[in-house]
Amino acid sequence: MSLRPFAYGKPVRAILGSVLILTGFIALAVTGSAHAEVQELRIARQLGLGYLQLYVTEDQKLIEKQAKAAGLGDIKVTYLPLGSPATINDAILSGSADIAGTGVPPFILLWDKTRGSQKIKALTALNAQPAFLNSNKPGITGLKDFGPNDRIALPSVKSSFQAIILDMAAEKTLGDDKRTALDPLTVSMAHPDGAAALMSGHTEITGHFTSPPFQYQELQNPAVHKVLSSYDITGPATFSVLWAGTKFHDANPKLTAAIVAAIDEATDFIEKNPEETAKIFLKIEHSDLQAPFIAGLLRDPDIRYSASPENITKFSDFMARTGATSQKAASWKDLFFADIQNRTGS
Repeated sequence: MSLRPFAYGKPVRAILGSVLILTGFIALAVTGSAHAEVQELRIARQLGLGYLQLYVTEDQKLIEKQAKAAGLGDIKVTYLPLGSPATINDAILSGSADIAGTGVPPFILLWDKTRGSQKIKALTALNAQPAFLNSNKPGITGLKDFGPNDRIALPSVKSSFQAIILDMAAEKTLGDDKRTALDPLTVSMAHPDGAAALMSGHTEITGHFTSPPFQYQELQNPAVHKVLSSYDITGPATFSVLWAGTKFHDANPKLTAAIVAAIDEATDFIEKNPEETAKIFLKIEHSDLQAPFIAGLLRDPDIRYSASPENITKFSDFMARTGATSQKAASWKDLFFADIQNRTGS
């Protein structure tokens, strides 16, 4: 008896064809998903030591390193240093940047504003540090001493970390009905410009609500003194966060995990290498400050770098209570993606 090759019947051929087609689709989907994540990342950030991990990740190429370890290959990371949170928000909303580092209040404002659209949330906290309101006018020792001819420089009126702290401080020291009394005196200026104006003593700027290192640089000038610290109002609290839209986060799970890992690595680098970190900061900032001065600030126990949020709900509670936001965060986890929700926070 001769042997013949086994012949498939029509139904069997049809089934086999379907399986092959399905297998092809699955392979295509898997291959497509492997290449779906972006190959270029654009990070907008504000200026100063509140965003120090981003200076380190830029210099040490830590995001590129972590992305490659995650199997994403070579990605291009571009950093966009911008002077105000309003400009950064515009960059994100217009699609000119993918993720951003700003102070906590401007992030919370955008979190509230985009809950039905882009659904902005934080990837990670960056640091806790005090922000000082300094003055070059000897008669100004408290908020009550600012008059109609005085001007207070801060990163963005109404929305910056300093603007919200100013309202919190006014409510606490001047009374509930005076919460926004100093708002008409505020002027939007990038930190370096505000510091230069205050120290010159030749402009209308008699107060500058700023952040490290600018506030400490100002206090080296004998004509400048501190009026208040944000810690007087909130206690130690997270100053800055790194955030993104939900669409970007969900479409780039490996990359966002790599970003968080890079921030953790940068945080560890800062703690172990304050002198080298200081040099990195000054190099990227093109600053004429001295490295020992910056390294000394990094050893200040009031300045702490951590991915875990601290007292962040003090801002969200105040902003919801006063109508700055329409929604109140039930806890800090409402403000963050799941990536770090297994960590301690407040």
